[in-house]
Amino acid sequence: MNASPFAPAQTDASCADAPPFGMQSIAVTLANANATLERFAWLGDRLAVAIWQRNIVEDETAYDHPGHHTLSCYLDGGYRTERQKLPGQYGAPQRLCALPGDHESRWWVRGHMHFMHLYFLPEHFTRRAVHELDREPRELTLADRTYFEDAQIAALCHSLAALPWETSDERLRANETAHEILSLLLRSQAVRSKDASVKGGLAPAIRRRLRDYIDVHLADAVTLGDLSGVACLSEFHLSRMFRASFGMPPHAWIAERRTDVARQLLRTTALSLDEIAARTGYANTSHFGHRFRAAVGASPLAFRRALTRR
Repeated sequence: MNASPFAPAQTDASCADAPPFGMQSIAVTLANANATLERFAWLGDRLAVAIWQRNIVEDETAYDHPGHHTLSCYLDGGYRTERQKLPGQYGAPQRLCALPGDHESRWWVRGHMHFMHLYFLPEHFTRRAVHELDREPRELTLADRTYFEDAQIAALCHSLAALPWETSDERLRANETAHEILSLLLRSQAVRSKDASVKGGLAPAIRRRLRDYIDVHLADAVTLGDLSGVACLSEFHLSRMFRASFGMPPHAWIAERRTDVARQLLRTTALSLDEIAARTGYANTSHFGHRFRAAVGASPLAFRRALTRR
């Protein structure tokens, strides 16, 4: 198998995101190492999932700074596969590997392996830090872990592997499962990033105050002046330090929070689209639909329908 699922020609046409991963991705390495790609899908939000199989006597595989994070879950086999720097530790069904985007590793692969990969970007992992752990995104990164066990993450990985991915509704349901996995991974496999020692950024109390203010005022037209007043900083300094502490500029954070809250309301309430648009700061239902589709890859109604069926 020579074609990469990360090449543009292979990209899922329903996904609004362009392929974010470089040509040194783990998927490319596996494709060039005679692994068989059984299934692949872009899930939206620049998340990708793949199921692979290998049946070889013995082979060596090396990953070198793939540029994206990977979570690997063994579905079957792997009993004689080991990482070279960890001899004597072998894979098995339910076992997991967390591979950061900047990692290097070499593996001895022997016998049958059937495994699932979830591919995601550093910002998928670290952006959750602000709301789920009350930490700055730059503080945390994915740990490099080989063959760890987590029953809840493994169960969700098996659930994701068992889901169909062909239709847009199916991919939306798979997307939700992928986000559940990433939240659990953040809590159990996050380590302090080398960027955490970089100076600058907001004091924790100010970061929390800004975070809470934005969430309370999502329905309003929040300006940089409003935020600078909350932080008691000039607009220039607030803009620069906000990016350091939140991982993105204020307008981008507010836009993503509006999408996050809209997703939650679509998933958990029976509110009309008009009501959700008003609560999350969109000008009207049309504006809400346009921005939601651009961010999620599906209309609000399609998202609600898919998650209701889930």
